[in-house]
Amino acid sequence: MTRPRLRDLGIEIGTLPPGPLNAITDVPGVWVGHTTVVRDEPRVVRTGVTMIVPRENRVWEDYCFAGWFRFNGNGELTGLPWLEESGMLGSPVAITNTNQVGLVRDAMERFAAEHSVRNGFWLPVVGETWDGWLSDINSFPLTEDDALAALAAAGPGPVVEGNVGGGTGMICHDFKGGIGTASRFCQAGGGAWTVGALVQANYGDRADLRLDGVPLGRLIGCDRVPGAYHEEGSPGGSIIVVIATDAPLIPTQCNRLARRATVGLARAGGVGHDGSGDLFLAFATGNHLPGGQTRRRLEMLDHGEMDPLFTATAEAVEEAILNALCAAETMTGFRGHTAHALPLDAVAEAWAARPW
Repeated sequence: MTRPRLRDLGIEIGTLPPGPLNAITDVPGVWVGHTTVVRDEPRVVRTGVTMIVPRENRVWEDYCFAGWFRFNGNGELTGLPWLEESGMLGSPVAITNTNQVGLVRDAMERFAAEHSVRNGFWLPVVGETWDGWLSDINSFPLTEDDALAALAAAGPGPVVEGNVGGGTGMICHDFKGGIGTASRFCQAGGGAWTVGALVQANYGDRADLRLDGVPLGRLIGCDRVPGAYHEEGSPGGSIIVVIATDAPLIPTQCNRLARRATVGLARAGGVGHDGSGDLFLAFATGNHLPGGQTRRRLEMLDHGEMDPLFTATAEAVEEAILNALCAAETMTGFRGHTAHALPLDAVAEAWAARPW
């Protein structure tokens, strides 16, 4: 059963229009694919892999300028030293569970080797959040073939959200969380650009959850929807945010865009807890950077023209988080733990009762 997204409930947030799919795949050439692994035997597993694939999977040899930002660093995103040094992204961006970052990274190396990537660098970018409440994370259930299946499944079009891919076993603001996406269309520097965001949302306390300023989490008590962690307390959580745009940005500007994901996270109620890995990556496809060239001609927006892209990023990240919560369904997993879905009737009630 597919649950409605935020806008399907008649709730529109922000000031900029979304793209036609309201997804990161509104950015031309950006694909998304998932592998979802759910089983109860021999171990209870609720996990998977999500791939965000620039340039229709030609990014291995036609890089994108990229940048990143660490809001809170209790997490992992591989490949960052060279990305920071060179300002370039040379692989898809994968997201999975904490224990299998290395396996997914190795699978991407295997893809590069098997497909004879010669003009690229093999330092894949893989992020993680912890799904050990709903999945037996120490069973290490994923295989390299699972990771490659997510890459093979990547394509354009609508993005499945909620309990899917790397987000399968994730919890957000004490409700079931997971994968969410959104996009915004803006004009800057004499051009029209798309900014898309995809999140793997696995962070936050219920009391902090906001819906366009409405204190949604405080309006939905545990008497109505039990908290995921009950009396045992939250073990901490994380969020990975991937931002894509077709604007011609250079690495410094990608760093600036990645930092603005913090605004969208804060609007939804994220505060960057000590146990949270809040890692944000932004890439821009507006310049082509094929391997083997010795000189390049580049285009860039003036820094003073970037404000609309900053707004687009904040709005897309905020809505992507809310879409993850709307799409996610109640899940029971490891040791009988249950994470309940955000009740959409309560969301509609809170929105209708807002004083503005």
